[in-house]
Amino acid sequence: MPAVVPPSTAAGRRGTLRIADRVFAKIAARAARDALDGAWAGRAERGAPPKVSVSVPGRTATVRVGVELPFPADLAALARQVRDRVAGQVAALTGIRVAEVTVVVERLLPATGGE
Repeated sequence: MPAVVPPSTAAGRRGTLRIADRVFAKIAARAARDALDGAWAGRAERGAPPKVSVSVPGRTATVRVGVELPFPADLAALARQVRDRVAGQVAALTGIRVAEVTVVVERLLPATGGE
């Protein structure tokens, strides 16, 4: 039976956890992609992977997500889905508060395949 050793120092003195910005970006990109899965259902062409940049000064994160969206579609609703999913996933997986998620629609992909 392993012995239980009580911590001898307070949690704040044992060390810190630093999460790299690229980890935040990977989480945000996956969340954005997942948020848009339903919008691409039944379409032959899908948008490019989301382009994400993240800034984490201290204990809050600011995220910018560039996405390609299907057209026609409710673009505002899709952007809200992306924003909400990204903010929720980043906060849930990192413990860092997300102060802002900016969603930029970089391109629309018509159902017919044209620009």
